[in-house]
Amino acid sequence: MAQLTVRNVDDAIAAALKERAMKSGRSAEAEHRKILEEALRPGQNPDFFSEARTRRVKLQPGGSSTTELLREDRNRDQAR
Repeated sequence: MAQLTVRNVDDAIAAALKERAMKSGRSAEAEHRKILEEALRPGQNPDFFSEARTRRVKLQPGGSSTTELLREDRNRDQAR
């Protein structure tokens, strides 16, 4: 894999990137990769953690059962 170096980044931008990474539960480096992927390959890489959070909410009391979630996945796959 390639390595990228970005020089002369404004301190406020660097701080905002670190804060965004912290809020996302990722390292600053992982957050930088995520931002680049989203910018250069929109729609190709769904955010695993966002999807997991969405599904976890469904599994809380009053949410969907695992059977319903499996059925939704199967139906989504068949629709493709």
